[in-house]
Amino acid sequence: MSTETLQQIAETNSWGSIYPELILGVLALALLALEVILPKFAHGLIPRIAIVGQLVVLGYILFIDPVGCCSGEFFGGMLSLGPMGQAFRVFFLIASIFVSYLGMVSLANKTLPRIEFFHITLVITASLMLLAQANHFVMLFVALETATVGFYVLVSYYRNSALSLEAGLKYLIMGALSSSILLFGIVLLYGAASNPALAGSSADSLNFANLKAFLEANPTDEMALIGMLLVISGVAFKIGAFPFQIWIPDVYQGAPIPTTAFLAIASKAAGFAMLINLVNVFGPLSDWLVPLLTGIAILTILFGNFGALTQRNVKRLIGLSGVSHAGFLLIGVVASLTVDLALTAILFYLFAYLLASMAVFGVMVHMPKEDETELTLDDFADLSKKNGFLGMVLAIGIGSLAGIPPLAGFIGKLLIFVAALEAELYSLLVVAIIGVVVSIYYYFGWLKYAFFEIWKFLDEEEEAKDEPIPGSTLGFFGKLTLLVAIIGTALLGFYQSPLGSWLAGS
Repeated sequence: MSTETLQQIAETNSWGSIYPELILGVLALALLALEVILPKFAHGLIPRIAIVGQLVVLGYILFIDPVGCCSGEFFGGMLSLGPMGQAFRVFFLIASIFVSYLGMVSLANKTLPRIEFFHITLVITASLMLLAQANHFVMLFVALETATVGFYVLVSYYRNSALSLEAGLKYLIMGALSSSILLFGIVLLYGAASNPALAGSSADSLNFANLKAFLEANPTDEMALIGMLLVISGVAFKIGAFPFQIWIPDVYQGAPIPTTAFLAIASKAAGFAMLINLVNVFGPLSDWLVPLLTGIAILTILFGNFGALTQRNVKRLIGLSGVSHAGFLLIGVVASLTVDLALTAILFYLFAYLLASMAVFGVMVHMPKEDETELTLDDFADLSKKNGFLGMVLAIGIGSLAGIPPLAGFIGKLLIFVAALEAELYSLLVVAIIGVVVSIYYYFGWLKYAFFEIWKFLDEEEEAKDEPIPGSTLGFFGKLTLLVAIIGTALLGFYQSPLGSWLAGS
C-alpha cells in the first residue's frame, strides 16, 4: 500500500464520530484504576460510577448528538455512520445499563471479583456499537470477536459453579466454530471479489459497497454463493437461529442471570444489526438468499416454540423462547429486501423485546434461589401474593413477550406481520401465527404459577413458609429500573409515535 493511499485513509479518520465508544473504553479502564486507587470500603461505588457513566453517554447521544456528529464512511471505509447506527447505540447502552444493574444485584452476595464484570460489560458494549456500524468485513470480524471473547468470560464468571464453567466451555467451542465458519465465508468472498479476471472486482473487496458491486456483476459466481452461505451460517450462530441454536439452552442455564440477559438482548440484537447490513450487501443474490432465510425463519419459529413447551427451568425456557423471537425477526429481515417498513418493524420489535426482557430478568434476579441455574417454574409459585410488585412486573413482561395487546410486544409483532403481508410472505405469516399461539401456552403457564393457587403436598407447604420473600433485595433503584421497563412497555403499546418516528428516520 502506497504512502499516498495511507494518507488518504488517515484523512478519513474522524475520532469525534466515535465519541460514545471512546468514552466507554476510557470508562472501562477507569474502573480498573479506581479499584486500585480507592480504599476497599469504597469499592461499592465503582459499579454505580459505571452506570452513571453509561447514563451520561446515553444522554449525550439522545440530547446533544441525536443524529450523530457526522454521517458517511470513515476510517478508510471501515465504519459507516448514520441514524440506524445511532439507534443501535441507544439500544446497546440501555441493555448495558440494565445488565450492570443486574450485575450489582447478582454479585452482591458472591465472593467473586466484581469490578471486572462491569469492565468487561463496557468493553463488550463498545464493541457491539462498532459492530452495528461496521462497513467492512475486517471491522465486523474484529468487533465481533472482541465482544465474543468478553462473553466467554462472562458466561463462566461464576467459577465456583460447575454449570457456569460447563456453559463457558460449550459457548467457547460453539463460538469458535461459528467464528471459523464466518471467517471461511469471508475468505471465499474476498477470493472471489478480488479476482481481476472477473467484472466488478476490487482490491478492497471486503468493503461492503465494493463487494455488493461485485455481486451485482457476478450474481451466479459459485465461490461467492458458498461464501454468502457460510457468512449467513456464522451470523445464525450469534442470533440463535435453527440449526445453529443448539448451544442456547445449556449456555443460558449455566451463565449468571446478568450474562444470560446480555446474551438474550444485546448479543441477539448485534446479530440482527450484522444481518441487516449483510442482507443489503447480498441483495444481488436474492434468488438464493430469500429461500435460505425463509427456511431458517420457519424452522427457527417452530423449534423455539415447540422446544419451550416442555421446559420447566425458566432460563432454558427464556432461551428457547428467544429462539422463536429470532424467527419472527428473520421474517422482518426477509421482508426488508422488498419493503421499507420492515427495517422500522425490526428496530421497534427489538426495543419492545428489550423492555419486556428487562422486566422478566429483573424479576428473576430477585428470586430467593441460592442456585440460580436451578430456577424453575415452581419457584415462582404464588409470586403475586408474596410480592405483588414483582408479580405485576412479570405479568407485563411476559405478556409483552407473548404479544398480548395492548403491550409493546403486540405492536412489534403486528408491524412484522404487516411488513410480511406487504412483501407477500404468506407461508411465513402462517408459521408465525402458529408460533404465537403455541407461545401463549408456555408463557401463560409461567403466569399460572405466579398468579394461581398451585396444589402442593403438606410438607412442601411447610418448606415454603421458611423461604425468603421474593424481592427482599429490591431497593428504590431496583423498583425504578423495573418501573421504567413496564411503563415503557405499556406506553409503547398505546403510543408508538415518538419511537416509531425516530426509528423510521433511522
